[in-house]
Amino acid sequence: MIAIYKRELYSFFTTPMGYVYIAMFWAASSFAFCMTTLLAGMDSSISSYFMLELLIIALMTPLLTMKSFSEERKLKTEQLLLTSPVSLPAFVGAKFLASYTMFVITFLVSCLNLPIMFAYLSENNLYQYNAAIALGSCIALLLVGAAFIALGLLISALTENQMVSAVGTLTASAVLLGASLANSYINFAPLRMVLSWISIYSRFANFNKGYFDIAALIYYASFAFVCMFVTVRIYEKRRWA
Repeated sequence: MIAIYKRELYSFFTTPMGYVYIAMFWAASSFAFCMTTLLAGMDSSISSYFMLELLIIALMTPLLTMKSFSEERKLKTEQLLLTSPVSLPAFVGAKFLASYTMFVITFLVSCLNLPIMFAYLSENNLYQYNAAIALGSCIALLLVGAAFIALGLLISALTENQMVSAVGTLTASAVLLGASLANSYINFAPLRMVLSWISIYSRFANFNKGYFDIAALIYYASFAFVCMFVTVRIYEKRRWA
């Protein structure tokens, strides 16, 4: 597992994809920070900033996962991995951890702009309240990233075309983000309840209001686990096909 993890992590820096992801993520985060804090005013901007971060993560995640399994199938190297002594859960877990490591490092570096935000807030006696929102939102975004990466790996395992994998991940992420937004057009209460339950956006909104929603964190972690479990089953079926 460690060998596969190192190989996958190293591959991000031997191809342009890793550098493109880092540059685009940091550029988008910096732009969102400037637009929602320095230009829009501090009192009402923190929630908007983290909502934009949620959108940025959804848009950028396919860059990390689009080639994870698709490239293996295209290059005909997945058979070597499937016949290796490494177990399938370890095989899938190593690829997940490599992508997640890239995400966590990139995201945490982008959070270095938060002390600037707190410096302004402390002048207005809003430090404690907004610091709680920032901390809760950062923790939630770390788990949201895990959910999106697991989803991207699942979709990547279904195709050998990287662009199909990327578009499929973006589409699925958009559905999960915007599921609850369709509630205003639906009169059927049970359906509205289901859409709110699966919506990543509606669950994340609680953190933006200053509430630490443990149920939402469990949902994100469970979603990531289910996606990885299904990915393992896909490869288990492919191994014996």
